[in-house]
Amino acid sequence: MSEEVKLIVDGKRRDGRALDELRPLKIEAGVLHEADGSALVHWGGNKVIAGVFGPRECLPKHEANPYKALVKCRYTMSPFASKEEHSRSGPNRRSIEISKVIRQVFESLVVSELYPMTQIDIYVDVLQAEGGTRASAITAAAVALADAGIPMKDMACGLAVGKAEDQIILDLGKEEDNSGQSDVPIAISHRDKKFLLLQMDGLLSRDELEQALDMGIVASDKIHELQVDAITRRYSNLESDGVEL
Repeated sequence: MSEEVKLIVDGKRRDGRALDELRPLKIEAGVLHEADGSALVHWGGNKVIAGVFGPRECLPKHEANPYKALVKCRYTMSPFASKEEHSRSGPNRRSIEISKVIRQVFESLVVSELYPMTQIDIYVDVLQAEGGTRASAITAAAVALADAGIPMKDMACGLAVGKAEDQIILDLGKEEDNSGQSDVPIAISHRDKKFLLLQMDGLLSRDELEQALDMGIVASDKIHELQVDAITRRYSNLESDGVEL
């Protein structure tokens, strides 16, 4: 690998982070007035906003399930989020795939049996992209669902682990994602530490994968603390404004 694209120098990454260090992460809940729940995530160079609507009438009506609510998700990347090809407006294979995996994550968490014949809509828009947008999207969607008061069996967050220059690293940035050896997006539930999403681009040995997942579990607790803090601040603000909860 040439010196110009060397990703790790003296144990530090190009942005100065340690191998197991997250990029700066900030989460705000309740950022959209018209949504039932919403969240904005600033994660490194990513800016991702999520809005949740529902439970509400299922449309089209013939899709309604008499036993539970349908969980739907639409992930989109704004045309100005990135210079890459996938940032063009409108649905594409990548956005459809990420919409599906986000939906599957929350289908396993939302207590949908409480709301038969309805649907819960999750909308995620990437305003700015710098690697790891699906992880940011899952983290934002979880906070938006909690903000909407949707009952969930557990809280979850997304993050990415991977490998660059034969080193296991946490929270890959765009350059590491593009030029590294492996990228593994994951989603983890908080209490029982179940992996709700596990994808892999590139190759890892079994030992390397175990090391990467252990690193991700430790980091997920840090992300969870920020999610809880965002919800706590949201409801503290509502109480201070005299809103009856």
